[in-house]
Amino acid sequence: MDLNLKNKKALVVASSQGLGKAIAAQLAHEGAKVMITSRDEAKLEAVQKEFRNQYNVDVEYHPADVTNPEDIKDLIQHTVETFGGIDILINNAGGPPGGTFESLSDEDWEKAFQLNLLSHVRLIREALPELKKNGGRIINIASSSIKQPIPGLLLSNTFRLGIVGLTKTLSEELAPYNILINTVAPGRIATDRVDYLDQHNADRQNISKEEVAERAKSNIPLRRYGTPEEFANVVTFLASDASSYVTGSSILVDGGMVRAL
Repeated sequence: MDLNLKNKKALVVASSQGLGKAIAAQLAHEGAKVMITSRDEAKLEAVQKEFRNQYNVDVEYHPADVTNPEDIKDLIQHTVETFGGIDILINNAGGPPGGTFESLSDEDWEKAFQLNLLSHVRLIREALPELKKNGGRIINIASSSIKQPIPGLLLSNTFRLGIVGLTKTLSEELAPYNILINTVAPGRIATDRVDYLDQHNADRQNISKEEVAERAKSNIPLRRYGTPEEFANVVTFLASDASSYVTGSSILVDGGMVRAL
């Protein structure tokens, strides 16, 4: 199957590690021009060198804090000036901290809102003039909590659902411009974030992190955590011409973990 991604211009947010890096790598492998970004310039430079050596494609980077609206404007402008436009926008951000209702402050709620929902809104708003020129793809990365709340992750459970509402609404508004927008939700994918969540749950339950992981795997039909590359494959399909009739959808990549219909 020809995904027709060669020379497409992609911006992948939060891409110096984890799922974002895996997505950027797969897009680069398919021949896309990729702008990577995060707050850590040293990591971005290292990833850029790695991808250029491995894939021999145009990979650039621009540091940005997606909770800062001016950083977002600068990021979009830099991407357009560097590549001549944007065809693919991958919205991604690190997960908010764990916590229960009584343990979370107004500041915690505000930070999570800025990072995990408003950043998506701002990135889409700034990229939209470019995407409307020739059509394009927007993929919003969320969490399996959009289908099944995760104990101890109230902030994520709340704001990830906002991403689903945003995606579904925009799928209708943007369809006349041939802009397709979807949400992709990871389950237990082997990243630093999941390692942190396993440790958080271990501390909360007073058991070992290894025991938490084994219990989690026993509830996954495939009996293992997914790899970042497996997740990136789904996102890459949605970013490609092969997904020309998929918009407004929420797709789980979770090994069958969530039982919801």
